[in-house]
Amino acid sequence: MYFRLLNVNRFLSSLVRVSKINSMNYNKCYLRYIDTEDKVDISFLFKVKDSYRLFNLKRKPSESMQTLYTRIAANVQKACSKKNKKKGMIEEDIDVKILDERDNIVSEDCTCSELFTLKEPLKLIISEQCLDVVLNAPWVINLSLPKSIMVDFPVFPENLETLYAEKELNIYNWYRGKVNNSKGNELSDVHVEWNFIVSSFSYTPKSEDIGLKLKLECIPVNAKLSGPVVECISKNLVEAGPGSCPFETRHMFTPTKLKGKRFRCVSYNILADLYCDSDYTRTVLHPYCPPYALQIDYRKQLIMKELKGYNADIICLQEVDGKIFNKCLKPFLDSDNFNGLFYKKGKTVAEGLACFYNRLRFCLIEDFHILLAKVLEKESYLKNIFDIIKNNTALMERLLDRSSVASATVLQSIENPNEILVVGNTHLYFHPDADHIRLIQGGIFIYWIGEIKKKLIEKNPGKRISVILCGDYNSVPSCGIYQLFTTGLAPSSLEDWKSNANEAVHDLTLSQDILLDSACGTPKYTNFTQGFAECIDYIFYEKNNLSVNQVIPLPNEEELKAHIALPSVVFPSDHIALVSDLEFK
Repeated sequence: MYFRLLNVNRFLSSLVRVSKINSMNYNKCYLRYIDTEDKVDISFLFKVKDSYRLFNLKRKPSESMQTLYTRIAANVQKACSKKNKKKGMIEEDIDVKILDERDNIVSEDCTCSELFTLKEPLKLIISEQCLDVVLNAPWVINLSLPKSIMVDFPVFPENLETLYAEKELNIYNWYRGKVNNSKGNELSDVHVEWNFIVSSFSYTPKSEDIGLKLKLECIPVNAKLSGPVVECISKNLVEAGPGSCPFETRHMFTPTKLKGKRFRCVSYNILADLYCDSDYTRTVLHPYCPPYALQIDYRKQLIMKELKGYNADIICLQEVDGKIFNKCLKPFLDSDNFNGLFYKKGKTVAEGLACFYNRLRFCLIEDFHILLAKVLEKESYLKNIFDIIKNNTALMERLLDRSSVASATVLQSIENPNEILVVGNTHLYFHPDADHIRLIQGGIFIYWIGEIKKKLIEKNPGKRISVILCGDYNSVPSCGIYQLFTTGLAPSSLEDWKSNANEAVHDLTLSQDILLDSACGTPKYTNFTQGFAECIDYIFYEKNNLSVNQVIPLPNEEELKAHIALPSVVFPSDHIALVSDLEFK
């Protein structure tokens, strides 16, 4: 019986390429059984004449050895037949069998799933070649490299998915190679001469890499086994970078990590891809920015280098695409000892908030998030707000239709265990006539944080609870949110309540008792586009418990205008990161 090749769905070879030149893969047959998926995956390299061929099979767990032997033989026979026909050689029968620990042939009645109950070592014999059978070895399911790779910007494995592997034990080897031969003809990847560079999770290309391709080799490992070596080759060549970026000047103020009572906090709206990938954005919102510099494949390289260089302990981000969080930010920052949490916006919006914390300095106690529109009608601590505005139909419809979220990440200092931080993060609604909406959202946010703080005080006697509130508030310092947060009061007389005549709010005063201040003050700009440039981002901190040790200087106006406005080839977002060193008093 001859076995037809299957179109394997989400199997190893469809997503990553097993290395045919790495000797670690030779003489091994990898079997993987996932009972929840009702399949057994089989992968091995087999030498056909002078070269190795990769064979992948996907079998039912209930399939017998007799059927499996026939399937393997048919596949190998097919590969050999192609070689033999080219050379006019006579075909030979392929004999397949699996031997148990005592070198006895495994019964033909044994099923594929029952193989996993046998004692090791097992051996797969295919004609005269003997392969060691490795059961449920660490496995790389998915692996890729970014499309944009630039000198001086770190590159690392994206979309990395593994099974049975321990990420801290995995081995990553980087290579570079010329894609053209001495005559200038383009070489296929298999004919490129790959030169080893370094073993590390990430690699920062150098000027000598320009015009070359990169190859990443990944060896999945756990405490007992190593799996098949897989490789991924960059689709594009290494390019020159944009040169020095203004954030690199800021990095001069953050050369090392902090310790003791000091910690560094970053708040940054990184501009979601879904707001960049449109003709309207390219032609109306940011026509001054080259289209390639608006693409997330370009911008994410700048964002990750910028974040890493701040040597922060807490990073709060807004406008984070879910895919960018999972496939880029989380694995990259994880390699720098950060744990990350993602809080998606409401409705079908694909972006949201992210909070990363240095796990060497903080441990996570718990975390929360809310859709601001939903809690208004439910929570008793918001009853005063709800009762005053509930009959304002136009306002309620607009307010409840918003997708804005807020998060609270509760962290305990490892070096100062009596110190607990409530790290809030939010991105409030933007519209020119929505000061009243934002002020209500800001009130919901700070009231919610206040409730969290009260409960933490009750649960953690003897420990000090301090609040930090990061975010893009879409609100300038003269508006009510800044007043509410820094003075504790937003009176009913504020002009904010009248920003839309049809939705005007009357007789509503907001108050809160957490004494906050803005860590970075009120810089002239935190958002800088051609149509709008103001201070709308803040890091608020509880000034009774915390003090500001350093504020990282923001780019000057000349730097912001060098390419007309933001984003640009050297600024990956239309916002500027706020960075401040805080200290427990």
